[in-house]
Amino acid sequence: MKKNLVLLGMMAVGKSTLAKIVAKKLSLQFIDTDKNVENNNAMKIKDIFEKRGEEFFRTEEEKEVLKSLEKENCIIALGGGAFLNNKIRDNILKNAISIWLDVDIKTLEKRVKWNKKRPLLKKNNNYKIIKKIYQERKKIYRLANHKIKCDKMNKSDLTKKIIFLYEQQ
Repeated sequence: MKKNLVLLGMMAVGKSTLAKIVAKKLSLQFIDTDKNVENNNAMKIKDIFEKRGEEFFRTEEEKEVLKSLEKENCIIALGGGAFLNNKIRDNILKNAISIWLDVDIKTLEKRVKWNKKRPLLKKNNNYKIIKKIYQERKKIYRLANHKIKCDKMNKSDLTKKIIFLYEQQ
C-alpha cells in the first residue's frame, strides 16, 4: 500500500493546483484541507480568522488534516501553516510522503498581491510580512521528505517531478 502524498509550503506556492493535476494523473483522491475547513465551518478562512480567531482555525485545521491522513490513496494540499503543528507534522513524517514546494519570496509577493483571501497578510508591507513568515517556516518545511525549488519550473515539469519523487518511495 502506497503512502499518501502531502504537498506543503507557503501560501500561493501552488499546492492545490499541482495536487489536483497529480491526483488526476495518478488516480488519487485530492484533498484540500483549507477548502474542507471552509466547508466544515460554512465560511472562508479569512472570515474564520476575523470572527473566531487564528487559534480556532488552527484547531479546525488540525482535526481536518489528521482526518485526511487516515484515508488512503490521497494527495493532500496542506494550508501554509499546517506543517508547523507538531501533531500534524509527526503524523505526516511517519505515515506519508511529503514534498515542500519552495518558491522565491518575490514570486510569492507577486502571487498574493491582489489576493484578499490571505488572513495573515495586511494590505501594505506584504513583502516584509511574507519574508518574515517564510523565514519562520522554512526551518520546519525543511523537515519534509523532499523539496522542489519551483521558481523556474512550469506546472507540467513540477507535476512530473512530484510524480517522480512520489513513485521513488
